[in-house]
Amino acid sequence: MAHYDLHTDDLKTMAPKLRAGDTVTLTGTLYTARDAAHKRIVEAMQAGKPLPFDLDGAAVYYAGPTPAKPGQVIGSVGPTTSGRMDPYAPALLDAGLCCMIGKGVRGPGVVDAMRRNGAVYMVAIGGAGAVKADSIKGLEVVAYDDLGCESVKRLQVEGFTAIVSMDCVGGNLYEEGVAKYKNA
Repeated sequence: MAHYDLHTDDLKTMAPKLRAGDTVTLTGTLYTARDAAHKRIVEAMQAGKPLPFDLDGAAVYYAGPTPAKPGQVIGSVGPTTSGRMDPYAPALLDAGLCCMIGKGVRGPGVVDAMRRNGAVYMVAIGGAGAVKADSIKGLEVVAYDDLGCESVKRLQVEGFTAIVSMDCVGGNLYEEGVAKYKNA
């Protein structure tokens, strides 16, 4: 297990090299999107309509930030359960998405798409949304403003930490952790 300080522009190249258990500190651009936004993005893809952001090499943080208090860039911004995006994630991965950040296990369709595309899934610590907010230096709503906190936002991050929980070669901390304790 290794630690990487990465710019999000380098994720497309680095994602296939990251392994389950690696820790990552990110600087650059993350997009927030949850299930309602994912559904709209996939519908736009299927209809040949423009997407809210370029998926090629992008990283999505599954979060619906709370409103910012005066003097803050963003409110609490903890991860959402990732399984809710599983019906849509394979299409986004096939279109170039290389990194997803959330919490919880992913289904077989997402795992297959990660392998196919050299993508990575990272987890952020749930319940630490206020701490995560400290790493957000800029925020811009880029699509689906009507979704409120679930709109697609472009975040500029510095020092955003995450743990690689599933990699593109089959590494899976969820499976490894269970196996470790079953054998103990």
